[in-house]
Amino acid sequence: MAQAEPRVTGVRLLAAFFARPTETVARELLGTVLASRVGGVLTAGVIVETEAYLGSDDPGSHAATKGVTARNRVMYGQPGCAYVYFTYGNHHMLNLVTEAEGTAGAVLVRALEPVAGLETMSARRGGRTGPELANGPGKVAAALGIDLAHNGVTLGEDLVVYDADRPDPSRISTSGRVGLGAGHDLPLRFYLTDNRYVSRGRTGPRPPRRAAGGQTRGTT
Repeated sequence: MAQAEPRVTGVRLLAAFFARPTETVARELLGTVLASRVGGVLTAGVIVETEAYLGSDDPGSHAATKGVTARNRVMYGQPGCAYVYFTYGNHHMLNLVTEAEGTAGAVLVRALEPVAGLETMSARRGGRTGPELANGPGKVAAALGIDLAHNGVTLGEDLVVYDADRPDPSRISTSGRVGLGAGHDLPLRFYLTDNRYVSRGRTGPRPPRRAAGGQTRGTT
């Protein structure tokens, strides 16, 4: 597979960029370049899809609890850090912490358009290529080599976000979020319209899981 020409230089986006309202950051991350140097290998992609997760009033957020917990603690921490969690028994999810320290907020990186390290990304993704490399949040983390060891890591070394030419607002679409049991209807998903690297996830409530024998189980 041909290696893409890297586009991973420029101004690094650090704490000041992320210390703003989560919805604003989620929208303005579109078009920026997320780079990983995990394992000493450069992999990177343009962010083409995000979701904003707010504080305790957002029913879809990990902050919708009675306060700070062991799981959501990083969401309340310094802006410009990685919030990584494990879900569905086999997927890591990469979020970027927003808002001022002490206020919960994070942006889920839902999809990338790969631009560097494609061979490594493909190997990490079991030989997949093209949009399948990173067109979903679990795929993003896998392609970049991200796991729980990166939870709470400050952006700037293993993980870097580089500024880039922002897309025209007319190219940005908004929808409800994907795969949630609650809060799926809030217009907090942002993506580049007609970009083929955007995930295929459908907005709306999370479908019930099927137990052994084909019976439907409720979600919590």
